[in-house]
Amino acid sequence: MNERRNMQRTRTLRTGKILFHQRGSVIDCVVRNLSAQGACLQVESIVDVPDSFDLVIEGDASRPCRLAWKRGNRIGVEFGAERAEPHRVKEAATS
Repeated sequence: MNERRNMQRTRTLRTGKILFHQRGSVIDCVVRNLSAQGACLQVESIVDVPDSFDLVIEGDASRPCRLAWKRGNRIGVEFGAERAEPHRVKEAATS
């Protein structure tokens, strides 16, 4: 798989929460890696994860996110994306 990130991510194992529907809905997640621009999140199921949401990582402030890719039970997100902009989610190739 070709690396397409602009910034190296650091491996981590922190709990997080995906907040959407005006913060009325929550999906628990595990943050697997992290950079200033984005993260890889592990969730129980990707079925209900919306294209844009707020992410709260334990001990950090909330960050707006946009879904960049999904594969299995992991998703890649970009931080600071505009929520109003439509975005097509890429299906990552399995290896």
